[in-house]
Amino acid sequence: MDRSAARVVELDVRPHLRKKLEPFSLIMDTVKSLNADEIFVLHATFKPTPLFGVLKMKGLAGKAEQAGKEHWISTFVHKKNKSWLLDPGAGAGAADRAPASDGVCAGDASGAPGQGTFADDTGAQADGAAAAPRIVELDNRGLEPPKPMMRTLAALDRCRSGDAVVIHNDRVPMFLIEELHGLGYPYTVEEQSDGSAKVRIRKP
Repeated sequence: MDRSAARVVELDVRPHLRKKLEPFSLIMDTVKSLNADEIFVLHATFKPTPLFGVLKMKGLAGKAEQAGKEHWISTFVHKKNKSWLLDPGAGAGAADRAPASDGVCAGDASGAPGQGTFADDTGAQADGAAAAPRIVELDNRGLEPPKPMMRTLAALDRCRSGDAVVIHNDRVPMFLIEELHGLGYPYTVEEQSDGSAKVRIRKP
Protein backbone atom coordinates (compact mmCIF):
# COMPACT_ATOMS: atom_id res chain seq x y z
CA MET A 1 0.00 0.00 0.00
CA ASP A 2 1.16 3.51 -0.78
CA ARG A 3 1.47 5.93 2.13
CA SER A 4 -1.02 8.31 0.51
CA ALA A 5 -3.70 5.62 0.68
CA ALA A 6 -3.05 4.72 4.32
CA ARG A 7 -5.58 5.65 7.01
CA VAL A 8 -4.26 8.10 9.61
CA VAL A 9 -5.29 7.64 13.25
CA GLU A 10 -4.64 10.77 15.34
CA LEU A 11 -4.58 11.10 19.11
CA ASP A 12 -4.05 14.38 20.98
CA VAL A 13 -3.04 13.82 24.61
CA ARG A 14 -2.04 17.43 25.29
CA PRO A 15 -5.21 18.14 27.31
CA HIS A 16 -4.44 15.10 29.51
CA LEU A 17 -0.83 16.13 30.05
CA ARG A 18 -1.78 19.70 30.94
CA LYS A 19 -4.11 18.34 33.60
CA LYS A 20 -1.29 16.04 34.79
CA LEU A 21 -3.31 12.98 33.84
CA GLU A 22 -1.67 9.75 32.72
CA PRO A 23 -2.44 9.15 29.00
CA PHE A 24 -0.35 6.01 28.57
CA SER A 25 -3.27 3.58 28.68
CA LEU A 26 -5.11 5.72 26.13
CA ILE A 27 -2.08 5.65 23.84
CA MET A 28 -1.68 1.89 24.16
CA ASP A 29 -5.39 1.28 23.56
CA THR A 30 -5.07 3.26 20.34
CA VAL A 31 -1.97 1.33 19.31
CA LYS A 32 -3.73 -2.00 19.93
CA SER A 33 -6.54 -0.95 17.58
CA LEU A 34 -4.19 -0.20 14.67
CA ASN A 35 -3.74 -2.46 11.70
CA ALA A 36 -0.42 -2.88 9.91
CA ASP A 37 -1.17 -0.35 7.17
CA GLU A 38 -2.41 2.52 9.34
CA ILE A 39 -0.43 5.54 10.47
CA PHE A 40 -0.60 6.62 14.10
CA VAL A 41 -0.06 10.33 14.78
CA LEU A 42 0.35 11.41 18.39
CA HIS A 43 0.20 15.03 19.61
CA ALA A 44 1.93 15.72 22.94
CA THR A 45 3.36 18.67 24.88
CA PHE A 46 6.88 17.20 24.81
CA LYS A 47 8.94 14.82 22.74
CA PRO A 48 7.88 11.36 24.04
CA THR A 49 11.35 9.88 23.66
CA PRO A 50 10.89 6.69 25.74
CA LEU A 51 7.69 5.88 23.87
CA PHE A 52 9.77 5.00 20.82
CA GLY A 53 11.39 2.16 22.74
CA VAL A 54 8.06 0.93 24.07
CA LEU A 55 6.38 0.93 20.65
CA LYS A 56 9.43 -0.59 18.99
CA MET A 57 8.73 -3.66 21.15
CA LYS A 58 5.31 -3.73 19.54
CA GLY A 59 6.68 -3.62 16.01
CA LEU A 60 6.33 0.09 15.28
CA ALA A 61 8.85 2.58 13.91
CA GLY A 62 8.51 6.28 14.59
CA LYS A 63 9.76 9.82 14.32
CA ALA A 64 9.01 13.04 16.20
CA GLU A 65 8.91 16.64 15.05
CA GLN A 66 8.30 19.84 17.01
CA ALA A 67 5.39 21.78 15.58
CA GLY A 68 5.36 24.59 18.13
CA LYS A 69 5.81 25.45 21.77
CA GLU A 70 4.65 22.45 23.83
CA HIS A 71 3.51 20.70 20.66
CA TRP A 72 5.33 17.63 19.40
CA ILE A 73 3.93 15.46 16.63
CA SER A 74 5.09 11.84 16.65
CA THR A 75 4.31 9.55 13.74
CA PHE A 76 4.36 5.77 14.05
CA VAL A 77 3.99 3.09 11.39
CA HIS A 78 4.41 -0.67 11.26
CA LYS A 79 8.10 -1.52 10.84
CA LYS A 80 7.43 -2.97 7.38
CA ASN A 81 6.28 0.52 6.34
CA LYS A 82 9.07 2.51 8.03
CA SER A 83 10.10 3.93 4.65
CA TRP A 84 6.94 6.05 4.93
CA LEU A 85 8.71 8.05 7.64
CA LEU A 86 11.42 9.05 5.18
CA ASP A 87 9.16 10.37 2.44
CA PRO A 88 10.12 13.82 1.12
CA GLY A 89 8.76 16.47 3.45
CA ALA A 90 8.09 13.95 6.18
CA GLY A 91 11.33 14.64 8.03
CA ALA A 92 14.11 12.17 8.74
CA GLY A 93 13.26 11.81 12.41
CA ALA A 94 14.41 8.82 14.41
CA ALA A 95 12.81 6.02 12.47
CA ASP A 96 12.93 2.69 14.26
CA ARG A 97 15.51 4.02 16.67
CA ALA A 98 15.07 4.10 20.41
CA PRO A 99 17.29 6.53 22.36
CA ALA A 100 20.12 5.05 24.39
CA SER A 101 19.59 7.62 27.13
CA ASP A 102 16.30 6.16 28.35
CA GLY A 103 16.95 2.66 29.52
CA VAL A 104 20.63 1.77 29.53
CA CYS A 105 21.41 -0.80 32.17
CA ALA A 106 24.46 -0.19 34.30
CA GLY A 107 25.57 -0.91 37.80
CA ASP A 108 27.39 -3.23 40.17
CA ALA A 109 27.63 -6.75 38.78
CA SER A 110 26.84 -8.06 42.23
CA GLY A 111 23.29 -6.79 41.89
CA ALA A 112 23.39 -5.49 45.47
CA PRO A 113 20.49 -3.16 46.28
CA GLY A 114 21.30 0.47 45.94
CA GLN A 115 24.25 -0.11 43.61
CA GLY A 116 22.53 0.24 40.27
CA THR A 117 22.52 3.41 38.23
CA PHE A 118 20.62 4.72 35.25
CA ALA A 119 22.43 6.40 32.39
CA ASP A 120 19.93 9.19 31.75
CA ASP A 121 21.10 11.76 29.18
CA THR A 122 24.75 10.90 29.82
CA GLY A 123 25.37 8.48 26.98
CA ALA A 124 26.88 5.98 29.41
CA GLN A 125 26.66 2.39 28.30
CA ALA A 126 26.28 -0.80 30.25
CA ASP A 127 29.31 -2.91 31.01
CA GLY A 128 28.75 -5.84 28.70
CA ALA A 129 31.30 -7.94 30.58
CA ALA A 130 29.15 -8.23 33.70
CA ALA A 131 27.30 -11.53 33.63
CA ALA A 132 25.47 -11.33 36.96
CA PRO A 133 22.05 -9.67 37.23
CA ARG A 134 22.20 -5.91 37.67
CA ILE A 135 20.06 -3.28 39.30
CA VAL A 136 18.82 -0.14 37.55
CA GLU A 137 17.50 2.62 39.82
CA LEU A 138 15.21 5.33 38.49
CA ASP A 139 14.02 8.30 40.51
CA ASN A 140 10.82 9.28 38.70
CA ARG A 141 9.59 11.72 41.33
CA GLY A 142 8.59 15.12 40.01
CA LEU A 143 8.19 13.92 36.41
CA GLU A 144 4.89 14.61 34.68
CA PRO A 145 2.93 11.71 33.17
CA PRO A 146 3.53 9.75 31.06
CA LYS A 147 7.29 10.19 31.47
CA PRO A 148 7.69 7.92 34.55
CA MET A 149 5.90 5.00 32.93
CA MET A 150 7.57 5.29 29.54
CA ARG A 151 10.98 5.78 31.13
CA THR A 152 10.50 2.66 33.24
CA LEU A 153 9.32 0.47 30.36
CA ALA A 154 12.17 1.71 28.17
CA ALA A 155 14.65 0.74 30.90
CA LEU A 156 13.14 -2.74 31.13
CA ASP A 157 13.37 -3.11 27.37
CA ARG A 158 17.11 -2.49 27.47
CA CYS A 159 17.86 -4.71 30.43
CA ARG A 160 18.86 -8.34 30.19
CA SER A 161 16.90 -11.26 31.56
CA GLY A 162 17.34 -11.40 35.33
CA ASP A 163 18.14 -7.70 35.72
CA ALA A 164 15.92 -5.60 37.97
CA VAL A 165 14.62 -2.05 37.71
CA VAL A 166 13.82 -0.23 40.96
CA ILE A 167 11.76 2.93 40.56
CA HIS A 168 10.80 5.63 43.06
CA ASN A 169 7.55 7.35 42.04
CA ASP A 170 5.43 10.07 43.61
CA ARG A 171 2.67 7.49 44.16
CA VAL A 172 1.83 3.87 43.44
CA PRO A 173 1.92 3.65 39.61
CA MET A 174 -1.37 1.89 38.94
CA PHE A 175 -1.18 2.11 35.14
CA LEU A 176 2.36 0.74 35.16
CA ILE A 177 1.31 -2.15 37.41
CA GLU A 178 -1.50 -2.97 35.00
CA GLU A 179 1.01 -3.06 32.13
CA LEU A 180 3.42 -5.23 34.14
CA HIS A 181 0.62 -7.74 34.67
CA GLY A 182 0.09 -7.88 30.93
CA LEU A 183 3.80 -8.31 30.23
CA GLY A 184 4.25 -10.98 32.90
CA TYR A 185 6.94 -9.03 34.79
CA PRO A 186 7.16 -9.89 38.52
CA TYR A 187 7.27 -6.89 40.84
CA THR A 188 6.97 -5.77 44.44
CA VAL A 189 5.58 -2.46 45.72
CA GLU A 190 6.82 -0.71 48.86
CA GLU A 191 4.81 2.34 49.87
CA GLN A 192 6.80 5.05 51.62
CA SER A 193 5.80 7.17 54.62
CA ASP A 194 5.67 10.33 52.48
CA GLY A 195 3.08 8.80 50.11
CA SER A 196 5.59 7.91 47.42
CA ALA A 197 6.24 4.34 46.32
CA LYS A 198 9.19 2.18 45.37
CA VAL A 199 8.58 -0.61 42.88
CA ARG A 200 11.10 -3.35 42.15
CA ILE A 201 10.57 -5.04 38.77
CA ARG A 202 12.48 -8.05 37.51
CA LYS A 203 12.91 -8.74 33.82
CA PRO A 204 12.06 -12.42 33.21
